Amino acid sequence: MSDFTIRFWGVRGSVPCPGPATKRYGGNTPCVEVRCGQRLLILDAGTGLRELGDKLMQDGEAIDADLLLTHCHYDHVIGIPFFAPFYQPQHRFRIWAGNLLPDFRLKSVMHSMMSEPLFPVGIDRFQADIEFCDFKAGEPVAPGGGVTIRTVALNHPGGATGYRIDYKGRSVAYLTDNEGRPEDRDEALIAAARGADLVIYDTAYTEDEIEAKKGWGHSTWQDGVRLADAASVKTFCLFHHAPEHDDATMDELLAKARLARPGTIAAMEGLVIDL
Repeated sequence: MSDFTIRFWGVRGSVPCPGPATKRYGGNTPCVEVRCGQRLLILDAGTGLRELGDKLMQDGEAIDADLLLTHCHYDHVIGIPFFAPFYQPQHRFRIWAGNLLPDFRLKSVMHSMMSEPLFPVGIDRFQADIEFCDFKAGEPVAPGGGVTIRTVALNHPGGATGYRIDYKGRSVAYLTDNEGRPEDRDEALIAAARGADLVIYDTAYTEDEIEAKKGWGHSTWQDGVRLADAASVKTFCLFHHAPEHDDATMDELLAKARLARPGTIAAMEGLVIDL
C-alpha cells in the first residue's frame, strides 16, 4: 500500500439509511479518511465519522488531524458529537469550513448544534485540542507534511466547499454537494479537478429525478462524467448516494456510468483506494 490512500466511512447523502437493502454500499452519511504519509485528513463529519473515531481509538495513538467540512448541513456534521477522540485530551484537531463567513463562524455553529434543546452535551465537553478554522472557499488550506490543499466554491444552498488534495505528485478532488450546470461550464470546478487521479463527485440523483430537485444543490452521474472528461480525470467516483437508491439501484447506475466512462467506480463503505 502506498502512502496516499482514501477510505470511505460514509457515502450517503441527506439522511442515514442503514438496512439490508443498502448493506453493500452502506448507509452512513459522508465521511472520507485520507492518509498522506503521516498526515490524517478527514473529509466531512457525517454519521460515518463515529466508526472512524472508534477505529482511531482502537489504534491507541495520539491523533493530529485536519477535518475538512464541505458545509454544515446536518448530514455532513451529525457525526461530530459522537466522535470519540474529541473527548480525549491527548488529541489535536483543526476543523475547517469555507462557506460560513461573513454571516457565521464555525465554532458558534457547532455550539448551536450541540446545545439544548437539540443536544444534551455541549462542545465545552470536548477535551481534545480543537481549533475551529473559518476561511473563504477559494483560499488554500495548509495542513503541512508536504500536503497541498486547494479549495473551490460549490453550487449548493448556503454554499459549500470542494477540496483538491495534492501529495507527492498524486491528487484527489472531493467535490460533493454541488449542482451541475450542463448549460454553463464551471471553469473553477474543472480547474479543481483537472488531471486528478481520483474525483469524488456528488451523483445523488438520476436525470429523471433531478428535474424535480432543481435548486437542491445536487447532481447526476452524467454531470460528473462531463466534469471528469472536461478535466481529464483518471478515475471518476460516484458519491453522496440518495437514501432511496438501494444496492440494486446503485448497481444499475454504476453500470450505466461505466458505459459512458469506463473505469468509473462508486463509493462504498470500507472501500480503500490506493493512489
